[in-house]
Amino acid sequence: MDRETGTYVATSAGGENVRAFVPVRLPPLNPRLDPHSYRGNAEAEQALERLKALTGLVASGEWLIYSAIRKEALLTSQIEGTQATLTDLLDEEAGIEVKDTDVSDVTNYLRAFEYVRSQLASENGLPLSTRLLCAAHKILMEGVRGNNKQPGELRTSQNWIGGSRPGNAVHVPPPHLEVPRLLGELEHYIHGSYEGSTDLPPLVRIALIHAQFETIHPFLDGNGRIGRLLIAALLEAWKILPEPLLYVSGQLKAYQAEYYRRLSNIRLTGDWESWIAFFLDCTRQAAESAQASIISIATLIANDRKKVMVTDGSTVQTIRLFENLPTMPRLTVDLATKVLGVTYPTAATAVKVLEKAGILTETSGKRRGQEYGYKGYIELLSR
Repeated sequence: MDRETGTYVATSAGGENVRAFVPVRLPPLNPRLDPHSYRGNAEAEQALERLKALTGLVASGEWLIYSAIRKEALLTSQIEGTQATLTDLLDEEAGIEVKDTDVSDVTNYLRAFEYVRSQLASENGLPLSTRLLCAAHKILMEGVRGNNKQPGELRTSQNWIGGSRPGNAVHVPPPHLEVPRLLGELEHYIHGSYEGSTDLPPLVRIALIHAQFETIHPFLDGNGRIGRLLIAALLEAWKILPEPLLYVSGQLKAYQAEYYRRLSNIRLTGDWESWIAFFLDCTRQAAESAQASIISIATLIANDRKKVMVTDGSTVQTIRLFENLPTMPRLTVDLATKVLGVTYPTAATAVKVLEKAGILTETSGKRRGQEYGYKGYIELLSR
């Protein structure tokens, strides 16, 4: 469906004259989105409701948040070419040496997302705004590739997406002088300031916001990750989910070429409808995947807890350590000592009992400084 989506303006990039795309502000007009744009919205909403209902299956909601946020961080980083694995991330958090330096991309995303969550949860925190996204971007880019590309600042030069040079780029975002205004308009749309801003279902609005952010591409690097962080932040800020239980990036990564194609079609033909349908379908699939993950986690932990209870030598400290494993699936005895607040020998005994029960597996093969993993749980998260 053709509609006005924006205008092209002449600019220069990399020594070439190019046409940069400046999008019209949301919501899309001429014509307005019709009910057919919402196909899949009811299914996605129902899947999210079922996801919320399943959270009571586990003893601690933190277990679910831990796994979901890490999956999102890993997958959103892998879309951008990061090679780090889940084990790399878990090792980094456990203080175990990681050879893959890409893992900092993932841990930075985790830090950026937690910062955004803390700001939105605080009475005195920043709202969803350009300022908050810039602060998150600064954390995201700290000490990693691209950290020389204005971390935490809106770009002050022209960028482009795809292609070997600006002249054959797939998309040339708006000139940098337009970026503050465009982000300001997007911020107003997020907060319902414009007529028609809140007419559409929340998930449809999130689809529009993500696409608009990616079209603006306000930073020199890290735009995709911040744009997908914005999805997760909106789901929680608008109380669609009580906590970050969804990892939509898993589906976007699975259909990565289609993801980019649908975004491009918005700019080329104004086909918002196909993008929205795609986004809603990805959201539904992600919710169903998260549901299955919660059931698997709940089943695994319940079965393993029974094993711990009947294993010879099991003590209160053994049980305490087991209860920490869903948020500490890779560990050393030193880490167990710190977390439990006990002596090294007491922690070592608890680790050995969990190893005897078949819960923990020693993975380093070393005689000293041994490393352990909650193998069944890690395998479940890696699926």
